[in-house]
Amino acid sequence: MSTRIRVGIDVGGTFTDAVAVDAATLDLVGQVKVPTSHHHEDGVAHGIVQALDRLLAQVDRTPADVTFLAHGTTQATNALLEGDVATVGLIGVGTGAGAVLTRRLAALGKLDLTPGKKLPLAYAHVPDPFDADAVRAAVTRVLEEGAEVVVATEPFGVDRPDGEAAVLDAARSSGLPMAAAHEITSLYGLHKRTRTAVVNAAILPRMLATAELVDSSITKAGVSAPLMVMRCDGGVMSLAEMRRRPLLTVLSGPAAGVAGALMQERISEGVFLETGGTSTDISVVRRGKVAVRHATILGKTSYLNALDVRTVGVGGGSMVRLGQGKVTGVGPRSAHIAGLPYACFATLDELRDAKVDTVAPMEGDPDDHVVLDAAGGRFALTMTCAANALGLVPEGDFARCDQEVARAALAPLAARLGTDVAGAARAVLDAGTAQVRTVVDAMVKDYRLDRDTAVLVGGGGGAASVTPHLAATTDMDGRIARHNEVISPIGVALALVREQVERIVPGATQEQILAVRAEAERAVVAQGAAADGVEVEVTVDPQTSTVRAVATGATELRTQDRAHRADDTERLNAAATSLKTQQAQVDVLAGTDAYTVYGTEVRRRLRATRRPVRVVDADGVVRLGAPDARVEKTTVGAAGEALAALVRDATSYGDGGMRAPAVRLLIGGRIADLSGVLEPEALLALARSELRARAADEPVVAVVESRA
Repeated sequence: MSTRIRVGIDVGGTFTDAVAVDAATLDLVGQVKVPTSHHHEDGVAHGIVQALDRLLAQVDRTPADVTFLAHGTTQATNALLEGDVATVGLIGVGTGAGAVLTRRLAALGKLDLTPGKKLPLAYAHVPDPFDADAVRAAVTRVLEEGAEVVVATEPFGVDRPDGEAAVLDAARSSGLPMAAAHEITSLYGLHKRTRTAVVNAAILPRMLATAELVDSSITKAGVSAPLMVMRCDGGVMSLAEMRRRPLLTVLSGPAAGVAGALMQERISEGVFLETGGTSTDISVVRRGKVAVRHATILGKTSYLNALDVRTVGVGGGSMVRLGQGKVTGVGPRSAHIAGLPYACFATLDELRDAKVDTVAPMEGDPDDHVVLDAAGGRFALTMTCAANALGLVPEGDFARCDQEVARAALAPLAARLGTDVAGAARAVLDAGTAQVRTVVDAMVKDYRLDRDTAVLVGGGGGAASVTPHLAATTDMDGRIARHNEVISPIGVALALVREQVERIVPGATQEQILAVRAEAERAVVAQGAAADGVEVEVTVDPQTSTVRAVATGATELRTQDRAHRADDTERLNAAATSLKTQQAQVDVLAGTDAYTVYGTEVRRRLRATRRPVRVVDADGVVRLGAPDARVEKTTVGAAGEALAALVRDATSYGDGGMRAPAVRLLIGGRIADLSGVLEPEALLALARSELRARAADEPVVAVVESRA
């Protein structure tokens, strides 16, 4: 183990969890939990520093040993949920028809924050943004109405940002925090763009105050590593970027968990289920990337790209419901809400003479929730009880209990149902996981996951109550993540710096596409990512004329000196298992120092032969799967000509026009995903940009899929 560590801190509603991860091996070396300090004069910053101090003491490290420090927080989300936001002074710009459009934005003050509370907004209008006196007069008007932050917006501000910038220049003397709408998002749509900027501004003052406290506290603690903050799309950003766009931290809670699954568990295709006591958050990883979409905030769609997470009200503490002699459901009420202990964590003596009864956990709830009235008091029967009774909770798991006690807890229910303990436990888990399965099946379909390679990975303290049984009933591979109870802070510690740049560019040229790519790359490097390790995925949507570049990179070039590397047999077995065939039917098609490409043939009567492919890394993890692909090995020097031929041969033509194939390049330790580009020449231009500055004799493997 090295002395250098990466620290991840997850600030939850009740507890603040912190972990230390070895910077070289990425192994977990320490973890602590402290109460979240909502009511301290320094707010959550106090709990963060307290957790850091205890963590360093536990792992015997000094602040100087911290090479990376990041935290995730629900503060922005809570501010919106609780209506604890600042009054926004919105300065609209425009004349003629433009003035009509911007004046309508005053209606943003009607957005509902909480029942009976609207988004506080003061609106003022200026026809000419370069009239400094008029702008200052407008700022004075919104100040008089209580504005604590200023936003400038103008029609076509994305293409002509000078007007919004001029408003901010004139308003700077007010001393208020401020933002231009085009700085928050560069997508068209005046109303949605402005709404996104206004919501961002509403939480800006509170987030700025917290950021300053956390930053100064960490500095006083002696940590010199720059502080990073978790984003809602699974990456981290610099504190400076968070000060500009705090909205990116909204909905970031679930993102930390899936980041942990992505980085620690090395998921390339699958579904991540983070199960707590009351609910399960479900998200998708496809082709090694988290699935994101434009988030809905305050009941309206925004231009905020956030993790696509869907929540089901079933968790480890969810109570069993009984009706007409059978289990009718599980949850959404949990033992925590009912104020009852889990029956499986009692003792055999406490469960003596237990009898089944049904109650309404809260006033107005149905009275069909199962409890046990026993010698030791009243207990709740939960999903965790059923999972333990079936032996599905592994040794050392946060939710494991004595299986004999769990079986004793299920025995009275089994008698009521007329079955044995195992049958009663399965009935409980069937009812609970059925709700989760409905969402999982929908997400697998929505994102077209390959069920042959997709895995279910469970995280959170209640993982064992959902994931193992769900995997068994869906015939999908499933496992519980290592250190599942702290998967979120692990995700924070391992997360990559991430930036997304979106531009609407009708008929985008190669140069314009490459410019967007370069902008995203520069943005993550500016936030501390090591330039040599940045990866950029570019997508061009011809229907919306949107060019999107997502750049990710580590704050330092991590060398994972792992104790174990998979040998040839292990990698072959991983490929064969994923391909669902015998090892003898699998061929090695190509390879680099970091990856081996395996393939097989599937012959079908009266249909073309398919050639499914799997890319396996040095750890024996399947990093990429393709149902039918061509694989070609070349070198950087020869790649231009080889790729041009591959793209030409695999380009399809139809009513929708020309469609280049989906191309992924294996270069060194990277998988460069070029599949988001449909135009052949733009695809080849991006390939050249990925290969620049590399030695001519360096091997390159192309995995090419024709599009139907």
